[in-house]
Amino acid sequence: MTRRNAALLEWLAAEGLGEAVMEPGGGDASARRYWRLKTPSRTWMVMDAPDQAADCAAFLKVQALMQSAGLRVPEIYAADTEAGFILLEDLGREDYLAAFREEGRGDLVRSALKALVQWQAATRDAVLEAFDAERLAAELALFPDWYVERHLGWRPDAAWQRHWEAGIAVLIESAVSQPQVWTHRDYMARNLLVTEPGPGVIDFQDALCGPVTYDLVSLLRDAFFSFPADEEAGYIQMWLEMAEAAGLSLPADPQRAIDLMAAQRHLKVLGIFARLRYRDGKPHYLDDAPRFLGYLQGELAPYDELAALRDCIARLPEAGAP
Repeated sequence: MTRRNAALLEWLAAEGLGEAVMEPGGGDASARRYWRLKTPSRTWMVMDAPDQAADCAAFLKVQALMQSAGLRVPEIYAADTEAGFILLEDLGREDYLAAFREEGRGDLVRSALKALVQWQAATRDAVLEAFDAERLAAELALFPDWYVERHLGWRPDAAWQRHWEAGIAVLIESAVSQPQVWTHRDYMARNLLVTEPGPGVIDFQDALCGPVTYDLVSLLRDAFFSFPADEEAGYIQMWLEMAEAAGLSLPADPQRAIDLMAAQRHLKVLGIFARLRYRDGKPHYLDDAPRFLGYLQGELAPYDELAALRDCIARLPEAGAP
């Protein structure tokens, strides 16, 4: 048994759960792990986040904000943020990613959009840090560093770098000029659970105050699932109507804002997935790289001001090519 597991068991015993049966409950792209605890009467979830005291504190803060906004988030029964342990309500095993692959997903998407608008409408000033231009640029820098140079093995020349800088400047300006609201920042199908009422929202510790379209594109242009174009368009219209009814401010050109926000996110995630492979030993995330490149083609194509960025993507060698 590792020291970490021994420390977790000791903490659980102090919380009166020393006799519970513990089984793996999944992990994510970070060092966090989750465990499901079972007793004859019920189950719990345990977050095990070593060396992540700040993230654990953020989790507690955002959980309270989301709960106050009316979202279904796990109840917190005990926490030791310094140790990185949180005892949580078990909201179930089925996430939206699995459910989206079945018939009848329209009702699930509607419930996710309703919860999203509730979260956005609850925004208050000076509560969450800003998802500002500096953070956006730092995320985008992951793409040339990790996806282009490390994964593709291709070193950009000066012309490519100029085009890249010009292109991402457009993306960043679009993002920071949007109305700013509370953002989950990973409001995707794997972080939404099928519950009643639903969705159950998890993995929200990275929330910031950011662009109003950010969580929408996280949901509708998912890392692991793609909606048909006409279905996506219907959901975008649904969100616009819900947001307007809730009194949210919206971009003057919502479709452009959505496309450019999605492009920023997809470039960032390609960089993160490459970093997960080469730094963290998690290669399977890059299996979905073609989905992201496909998204980017559609997102960049309609906009003349993104011609330089389209050229950057077009000039990249294929993965595995010399």
